[in-house]
Amino acid sequence: MKATPTAIPEVLVIEPKVFGDARGFFFESFNGKAFDEAVGRHVEFVQDNHSRSAQGVLRGLHYQIQQPQGKLVRCVRGAVFDVAVDIRRSSPTFGQWVGEELSEDNHKQLWVPAGFAHGFLVLTETAEFLYKTTDYYAPAHERCIQWNDADLSIGWPDIGAPPQLSAKDAAGAALTRAELFE
Repeated sequence: MKATPTAIPEVLVIEPKVFGDARGFFFESFNGKAFDEAVGRHVEFVQDNHSRSAQGVLRGLHYQIQQPQGKLVRCVRGAVFDVAVDIRRSSPTFGQWVGEELSEDNHKQLWVPAGFAHGFLVLTETAEFLYKTTDYYAPAHERCIQWNDADLSIGWPDIGAPPQLSAKDAAGAALTRAELFE
């Protein structure tokens, strides 16, 4: 496993070693010991999630203000543009974002620690997205920041049409009015 820090050092791109031949491929998608070494501490995951979305669907920018979740995310079918936004007011990278294309072909994963908002845009006809979380889903504590907040200026890929949003995501708060982490 190769772990590469992004422009926000706590957010890591994880690349497994893939063994492939004419029959297909094999890789270890998660190894607790190797992952803990990569992030520099023990991380315990408590929940696995799986979503399927059509092209142009944008999910996010989500986070839980209580029971914050670290997420290890990957795309197993299709491709997505995945984004993590630092929403910790005391952080030197507060308000900054990083994005990475995750796909069934590149096998990359993104480690998004607690204290970050997370979202993704589906780039292919469909995408299936898997992620592990460090805390349980708590709908009462879920929050959403506008995907197109001018203060964030996220460089979402141009897909030729406006993204498809859920009602909850369309009603996301502006960063300046959102409940954030200290």
